[in-house]
Amino acid sequence: MKPRLSCLAGALALVIAGCAAAQEYQVPLTEWGVPSIQGTWKHHTVMPFERPRELGTKQAYTEAEAMALERAAQQRVEEDNQQLDPNRPAPKLEALPGVGNYDLFWTDRGMFLPTIHGEFRTSAVIDPPDGRVPERVTGFRERMRELRANQPDRNAGPEGRGLGERCLIAFGNSSGPVMSPVMYNSHMQIVQAPGYVMIIVEMVHDARIIKITDRRSDASSALQKWMGDSIGHWEGDTLVVETKNYNPWHSYRGAPTENLTVIETFRREAENKVIYGFTVDDPTVYSARWSGEYSLSRMDGADL
Repeated sequence: MKPRLSCLAGALALVIAGCAAAQEYQVPLTEWGVPSIQGTWKHHTVMPFERPRELGTKQAYTEAEAMALERAAQQRVEEDNQQLDPNRPAPKLEALPGVGNYDLFWTDRGMFLPTIHGEFRTSAVIDPPDGRVPERVTGFRERMRELRANQPDRNAGPEGRGLGERCLIAFGNSSGPVMSPVMYNSHMQIVQAPGYVMIIVEMVHDARIIKITDRRSDASSALQKWMGDSIGHWEGDTLVVETKNYNPWHSYRGAPTENLTVIETFRREAENKVIYGFTVDDPTVYSARWSGEYSLSRMDGADL
């Protein structure tokens, strides 16, 4: 069965609008005749996942605003990379960073703002119009308190620690779905073969295999993979992927995933750009479906 069209409407509408606005581009094909999205890509960016509340429904920055945002991000790294005076006095206790903080100079945080359909976006999330993840459903907090009360003690053994901390899966949902950039290793390699697409993410070297089919396996609900069971199909030049049936240890944004469905879209907009869209649907967690987009920029000569 194909993914429900209602789940796809928001993401595909964004793709169609972008196609109309973009210059004519001939998407390359694989040897077996489907659009090629192969390559090594990065999607780190200064664009936040959610829009700052003060921006309201402002979806895009002006070019001047985008340049100022990029320069501020670059300046933070430059300042953090300055050599320290060996004769400086000891810092005051209240000025010390929290344990676990990282210096900025060696991280690979996004310092640029790639355009999406010609816009300098103010957030990855664009639906709802305020660029914010919708409120949780009534009773969600009580449900989470009950779940946490039955989880292993964090200090009793490895099972009590998070999956990212144990390197079982990339932290920060880097591997997805939804594939979101983190402070380093926000790179992925997409490899296609007849009937399959594989996405390998640099962080923890997670590999997600997407089967190109209209029907999910009857056994998929029992497999419960870390990153879910993904099936995809082509709608013109756009790869549409539906993922569900996650491992019960897997969470997304701090919530269980047993009822989570994520619809992703991949469309090559230019030789060096893929537009990655996502729609999150979980009526047991969120009060509404929500969607967003990232720009994937090509990395020449890079293999993970």
